[in-house]
Amino acid sequence: MMTTRLDHFIGGEHRAPADGEYLESTNPATLETLYSFARGTGADIAQAVEAAQRAFDSTAWQRTTPTQRGHLLRRFGDLIGQNAEELARFESQDNGKLLREMKGQLQGLPEYLYYYAGLADKVQGSQIPTNSPEVINFTQREALGVVGLITPWNSPMTLTISKLAPALAAGNTTVIKPSEYTSRTILRLAELADEAGFPAGAVNVVTGLGAEAGQALVDAPQLAKISFTGSTRTGSAIAKSAAGRFIGSTLELGGKSPNIVFDDANVSNAAMGVIAGIFAAAGQTCIAGSRVFVQRGVYDELLEKVTARAASIVIGDPMAEDTELGPLAFAAQRDKVEEYVRLGEEEGGQIAYGGNRPDVGLPGYFFEPTVLTETTNDMRICQEEIFGPVAAIMPFDTEEEVLGLANDTEYGLAAGVWTQNLARGMRMSQRLDAGTVWINMYRAMSPMSPRQGFKNSGVGVEHGLESMHEYTRLKSVWINTDEGPVADPFVLGR
Repeated sequence: MMTTRLDHFIGGEHRAPADGEYLESTNPATLETLYSFARGTGADIAQAVEAAQRAFDSTAWQRTTPTQRGHLLRRFGDLIGQNAEELARFESQDNGKLLREMKGQLQGLPEYLYYYAGLADKVQGSQIPTNSPEVINFTQREALGVVGLITPWNSPMTLTISKLAPALAAGNTTVIKPSEYTSRTILRLAELADEAGFPAGAVNVVTGLGAEAGQALVDAPQLAKISFTGSTRTGSAIAKSAAGRFIGSTLELGGKSPNIVFDDANVSNAAMGVIAGIFAAAGQTCIAGSRVFVQRGVYDELLEKVTARAASIVIGDPMAEDTELGPLAFAAQRDKVEEYVRLGEEEGGQIAYGGNRPDVGLPGYFFEPTVLTETTNDMRICQEEIFGPVAAIMPFDTEEEVLGLANDTEYGLAAGVWTQNLARGMRMSQRLDAGTVWINMYRAMSPMSPRQGFKNSGVGVEHGLESMHEYTRLKSVWINTDEGPVADPFVLGR
């Protein structure tokens, strides 16, 4: 059987890789080869950046009004909605996420495009007071130019749109380097942008490895900005490169988020929040609530509910309707999760449930939802991001104690608080070092709600009105309306 071969999408057309080399994508559930995709190099990135620069400089794009850009984004959103089932299937096959979950996510994704379509002509400057009635000073926001977007494998469509939509709404053009594990949906996304009417070169996609195509994109001299979602280590290297060239960077990085349950919480609801926070998407999300702190009065009850539900989770083929947990995205990720569980045991942790590769009748990268007890916050398993379905559940006594534990990490992406005392919930939200705090809920998000990581969880804002500023530059304009002679600067006034 011949494998489908996918090329880069550059300047509105598919282009074979400059070096003629391809890589293969594997279904993580069945280990079957899905397709081959172009192995991009610096030469391919150079072509894509050049195409994006031409599109940005073109008269047609420069004369496209913000309102017209909004119309294009709305049409783009319509096309994503019309192709949601196909895109959901591609994504599930690529990274192992549940098909029914991806259908829901993809059907809701047009709302991101509609939101930014509405914002496209709402980004405004302001008039600044001056000391003279003849002098006018105002500010305006302008597009940056060519923006590089490097996106991950865990939620490729959603996380790419979170960057692409505001970048296009602000008037930029883009080059996307998707993860080598999830190329197909992003290539299809570029085709839909072209079909929506964006000029050729506004959305380019170069596939390949991070160390090759990704690094070449980061180093591209014409780039005006880089936006990246991924590991803190890689984000740090990108930040250094961007800073050395004085270009902006938006970085959404790792997390080790606390999910805190007080003894006055609705324990059944909190247990479901814990389950959703760590086992949804097989824990392969930067906001995973991997550190669970439970006040001693409800610790046993919460642990029993969480382990019981973990034991009943249906693991299997992500394309099946009754599956609740699919595989991890690739072999190295499964091996990493497994190694961390063994490390947790070596550090003194006890496995309350899980910790093994289940037999589900498929050869893929499956791993059981895992609950560890007898852990302490200073253990590596409680400090380092695992990116898998592994929760460490720890008791605490007081509010002050759990605040100290929750904030004792290099990360600051998200946090959850479960309590019926809303005054306590507000206190916690104010003192937790996290860019997003959920009270009596977890994992909620919206294109309208800004997201920012604190500490080593990143810099810059994604989602919301604030994200538009990430893709614009601020210019101050001065105008002298006085038609009289300009005074000689070397003659003192009287």
